[in-house]
Amino acid sequence: MRRLRVTPGTLLTWHRRLVRWKWRQTTVAPGRPPLPEETVALIQRLARENPTWGYVRIQGELRRLGHRVAAATIRRVLRRSGLPPAPQRASQQTWRSFLRTQAHTLLARDVMHVETVFLKRLYVFFAMEIATRRVHVLGVTARPTGAWVTQLARNLLMDLGGRAGCFRFLIRDRDSKFTAAFDAVFAGNGTAVIPTPPQSPRSNAFAERWIRTARTECTDRILITGERHLRTVLDQYAEHYNAGRAHRSLGLRAPDNDPNVIPLPAVAVRRRRVLGGLLNEYRAMSPRLPHRPQETPSSVA
Repeated sequence: MRRLRVTPGTLLTWHRRLVRWKWRQTTVAPGRPPLPEETVALIQRLARENPTWGYVRIQGELRRLGHRVAAATIRRVLRRSGLPPAPQRASQQTWRSFLRTQAHTLLARDVMHVETVFLKRLYVFFAMEIATRRVHVLGVTARPTGAWVTQLARNLLMDLGGRAGCFRFLIRDRDSKFTAAFDAVFAGNGTAVIPTPPQSPRSNAFAERWIRTARTECTDRILITGERHLRTVLDQYAEHYNAGRAHRSLGLRAPDNDPNVIPLPAVAVRRRRVLGGLLNEYRAMSPRLPHRPQETPSSVA
């Protein structure tokens, strides 16, 4: 019979391995369990969408939604995500978020230029209501001056009528034609003028986008002969833009569209040509009722 010779050190080594194996099978991670990923994503979302909310405010909103999370845990989550505390997040408001939140009180204005067939440059002054995307073409000239622009500002307020008081801010660039007299016209209406930062076209993104759209759909496809011709063309295009063109930001509707549209058969759709067929508009025309001959009263014998 063979005997297995084991030293005390070997026996103790085997025992230690056995102990480690036993406790490794039942090891539980120390501390509290980690937050679920969806809770972490919700904390980040609340912090981004509400830049003025602090840790305790976010904690209260989470509790109201059925999530119990400590304020210290919220702080750690935001730090790992690179999101600063509430005062810093509130001070980092972007132009995009500012324009979105203030859209119903914003006017934007800008100047676009168009080259005529005779290589003469014309300037177009226009304004846009940000909330509805409604465009006002206010004037066309070859020699824009501060006095001309100021008078067009007065005309704009007259065109807006009672709605002029709804606009609290006007966004404009830093063109030298916008003088103190121009700003004073809007100040008298209670509208604060906000100049955009230098060389920052995105700060006036809505007006800049309209310039691109107008050129792509209209002025780049027509030879302009003069001021009167350009004004006529842009007046018709602005009418089409406001009443007959689908806008992505408005749910594929035009600013002046009737929200209550009754679907009609395709045979009832009629085309309306704009600018000689350069653009087309489509209207659903109600089907005509069959003509009934008018009954004449019978003569009395």
